[in-house]
Amino acid sequence: MCYSAMVWQALSGYLRGVGAIPDFAQIEQVFAKRVREKGVRIPRGFERNFDQPRSPEEKRIKELIDEYRATTVAKLEQELFPLRKRLADAERKLKDKETKTALKEQRIASEKIDANKERLSLLKGVQPHADDNRIFPMAYAPIILKRGGENIVRLARYHLRQKGKPASIDRQFPGLYNARRDNLEKFWGKEFGHDHCLMMVDSFFENVQQDGKNVVLHFLPRPAQPMYVACLYAEWSDPKDGDLLSVAAITDEPPKEIRDAGHDRCIINIQPAKAERWLTPEGRTVEELQAILSERQQPYYENQVEAA
Repeated sequence: MCYSAMVWQALSGYLRGVGAIPDFAQIEQVFAKRVREKGVRIPRGFERNFDQPRSPEEKRIKELIDEYRATTVAKLEQELFPLRKRLADAERKLKDKETKTALKEQRIASEKIDANKERLSLLKGVQPHADDNRIFPMAYAPIILKRGGENIVRLARYHLRQKGKPASIDRQFPGLYNARRDNLEKFWGKEFGHDHCLMMVDSFFENVQQDGKNVVLHFLPRPAQPMYVACLYAEWSDPKDGDLLSVAAITDEPPKEIRDAGHDRCIINIQPAKAERWLTPEGRTVEELQAILSERQQPYYENQVEAA
């Protein structure tokens, strides 16, 4: 399972690298949705595309970013007051007598205060952060798909919700951000051969078990090269809940170095020369599409311990 990845965020890179143009109307809709609803996560790196807006579309998106940040900053600053009181109360109790309850309250309040402060720093500041381009399940990521004969960039949630399914499927099946290759013609039959897209990835992260502990490994292709990750997408719609574009990355058996590191799946990094065929699946046979997935790029995936 690819639970996290460093994804291309700069729209200029999509135009230069793969000739994909942004769908500003759809991107604006996602930013507007974030203002209205909870849980819409957009990478900070993608927001940077609109730091210096030039067109009317970019200016509107920048206004939505500013509105979201102002609202979220106010909320986080308001939350700090009761958290600081909670911490002060715990520390006052600890001066009288050290108890497990007071220590727990001190730890929880301290952690929440630190987390709020970090978020406030990122929302208020412009300084780069190591995770600016990183996505996790349920966050939005840029994808490339074909529309009107052109490659376009849209924002899609990294956790696919199939057409006709209830929204509750997100909780029922929390792993739908990845699509197993051996299940493409079964569970993913509505999307495979019809709704294909690409995610441009620089590196990815996986959880593995080492010496009985969970360790996060950061996998980087060597030599360094863009990863053209084969994905499926779905355009879900509901009269009450609106529209959702969502995506799942296809995974397969891993190369030896990933298996040796302790993980049993890997996203599929197709050859750039076959990207056009992957993005236009209609009329192609299952055998041809499966061949695209088999004849993939094969760099060596070096790994580094990201967290333990």
